[in-house]
Amino acid sequence: MVDRPRSKNLQVFGDQVRAFRLNAGWSQDQLGNKIHVSGTYIGKVERGEVRCQRKLAQALDAAFELPNALTQLWDNLNLASAFPDWFDWYRVESGARKLRTYQCLVVYGLLQTEDYARALLGGDEEAVSARMERQKILTREDPPPPQVEVLLTEGVLYNPVGGKEVMRGQLERLLAAMADGVRIRVVPGMTPPEGSVGAFVIAQMPNRSELAYVETALRGLSLSEAEDVDTLITAYDAIGAHALPVSMTRDLVVKVLEERWT
Repeated sequence: MVDRPRSKNLQVFGDQVRAFRLNAGWSQDQLGNKIHVSGTYIGKVERGEVRCQRKLAQALDAAFELPNALTQLWDNLNLASAFPDWFDWYRVESGARKLRTYQCLVVYGLLQTEDYARALLGGDEEAVSARMERQKILTREDPPPPQVEVLLTEGVLYNPVGGKEVMRGQLERLLAAMADGVRIRVVPGMTPPEGSVGAFVIAQMPNRSELAYVETALRGLSLSEAEDVDTLITAYDAIGAHALPVSMTRDLVVKVLEERWT
């Protein structure tokens, strides 16, 4: 069995815990007893094998009599650690001036409600919090938020993620996003051939360079090769040719909301 690569951020946190423990002259079991966890768990934290809760970082600070040193480190590192090790796209996303995405199964992550995200993520609260944290780029002031354009297949509006109440809230969120300037267009009917590539996002950076992120059955892929990105831009434009105008999309979302989810 091949070991999974460990998050560098988790390892940084674990190394700091270990340094404080050794400086105090305690074993892992002794430290665990002080904060009511097992010494085995302390070992996993120190080796970067688990992402501990924030309250444990606070308990460690109390045990070591530190002025929030580990809690602050946890806060600084946790957002990155909340994503799988291969997921580096959020760094690109946060620095983009423009985001274009095609979504054929679910609502784009930056536009998901907390309940919708929770249903998709199986109730993993840390992952939900991380997804909500990502959405702050849409309301920031400096730098200005990215321009966001979304192509959404019609089936996404009917896909019952989380049930009726969750879907009602999610479609209301889409309408609110459109009112705030997010350009959402629905691709009606059957998915066009160009849409068979699956969901993807194209980010235009401040220097006008473009990067892309493609979702696959196993994991996501961040792409920077010009040829790969150009292929997705061509696909995005072709899919967009099938999409409804913004005003008709708004009417359709309202119709589905009232007839299906109310």
